[in-house]
Amino acid sequence: MVGTVVDSPLDFFSGRLTKKERKATLADELLSDQNLAAYRKRKVREIEEQNRPGGNEKWKIKAVMAHQAAAHDLLKGNLTGGKTLINKVCSDSPTKNLCVQVLSSDTLKSPDLKDLALISLRVAATNASGILADTKILIDDDELDPDVQQGLADCKENILDAESQLEDTIAALMVNSENDAQRWLKAALAAIDTCDASIPGDDDVLSVESAVFCKLCNIAILVIKELNNQTKS
Repeated sequence: MVGTVVDSPLDFFSGRLTKKERKATLADELLSDQNLAAYRKRKVREIEEQNRPGGNEKWKIKAVMAHQAAAHDLLKGNLTGGKTLINKVCSDSPTKNLCVQVLSSDTLKSPDLKDLALISLRVAATNASGILADTKILIDDDELDPDVQQGLADCKENILDAESQLEDTIAALMVNSENDAQRWLKAALAAIDTCDASIPGDDDVLSVESAVFCKLCNIAILVIKELNNQTKS
């Protein structure tokens, strides 16, 4: 059984859902997102084409069954208890308190590991959107040195890459490709590191936000690793 989706204190206000957009559960929310749905379908087709055996039509049946299983796995709850699972996952995190806060930010009663991975990715995506918004504001500051403005412009492109890679991560999870999800997530981390390196100093607002983004992504990586280990066992 899954619970009601509520706004997290970690979310930017502008990133919260309207009443019309709000769904009963995180799974409903993700599955109702038309952009994500279209993106997911495209990614599914790409993965199917890559894995399609030559001359064998049985792959179509297997693909349909895989899609149904993925949807079922996403919607079902893990009855072992949300808090217990969250504490177990976060016990190995160097930022345990933040990990627990992030994974508890959605009030699903019995989340499974995939739910927790999606929750952590959503928080990371919200953080990335905040960094992008702040970057755009700073770029328009005429008092900044031209080199800094150029660095901010480069940073903006890297943040856009990171947002796209987070979408790729979610798409990979939706088709149970945890290894691909980890690769995309690490690419998003690299993009933010490149962004941060393009701006002088390490105590500016973007550097602080980038550090938080890295922590959030590392939490997501931790959850996805646990999910991958569970799948293998």
